[in-house]
Amino acid sequence: MLGDGHTRLCAEAAVRHPPFEVPPLDPRGRRRGRQVEHEGPAVRGANSELELKSNSYDLSVDIELADAIQRLRFEHPGVKCCVITSAHDKIFCAGANIYMLAASTHPFKVNFCKYTNETRLAIEDASQNSGIRFLAACNGATAGGGYELALACDDIVLIDDGSSTVALPEVPLLGVLPGTGGLTRVVDKRKVRRDLADAFSTLAEGVKGKRAVEWGLVDAVVPRSKFADTVAQRARDLAAKAPGWRAAPASSWTHRGVQARLAERGREGAARGADCARAH
Repeated sequence: MLGDGHTRLCAEAAVRHPPFEVPPLDPRGRRRGRQVEHEGPAVRGANSELELKSNSYDLSVDIELADAIQRLRFEHPGVKCCVITSAHDKIFCAGANIYMLAASTHPFKVNFCKYTNETRLAIEDASQNSGIRFLAACNGATAGGGYELALACDDIVLIDDGSSTVALPEVPLLGVLPGTGGLTRVVDKRKVRRDLADAFSTLAEGVKGKRAVEWGLVDAVVPRSKFADTVAQRARDLAAKAPGWRAAPASSWTHRGVQARLAERGREGAARGADCARAH
């Protein structure tokens, strides 16, 4: 879940809360920014009170995501696949909250985009160096930074419901380029043809269904009736191909608004990793 305010932990092993606590949403669905004492003029954007509509994200959500990724690596080393999805029925993620950005100073915007991309790079780094595979289960509209989050994953599955699309609408709607690696990952990572990438970046409505697969924007489209089962199977397949994995029961884990379906390797593999660490 991204930006929906739910904070749940459904795992057998306890996970401690970090010293830096992320402020939760208030009952009206607005996130209250953390107050930071400093000298000098106030910085707009960091302490704004805003409503995260359409499952958009702000700095607090990015902090939650970055925290969850690192906890997977250090506190759950047996995890071999993480599914990122949304608790919203028809929206995966609409990207960064434009009202927050409109009210922010230029330095805040620059650093926000940098940090957002750093969290996406952390996902790719965990995949490359820690053997955790990531699957984006896009169960609704996936736009802007929401699609850039999906692009950071190893596998993208889009629901085929006749309306859900993937899109980078920044150019036609806002007159700016995608700010967190969208165009680069579309062309260099997913190997989308440049002419298709050019067309895609000018389509405010995005691309859906089989065309999204044909263009290389997603790896699969699945009808709603089969979506959950297909995602679960693809997650198991990704985990099976991850280094150091052996079959073990899957568990479902939710921490600070990020839902992950975890496929864990057996104790023997974990013991080998511990022995290796002691040897060094």
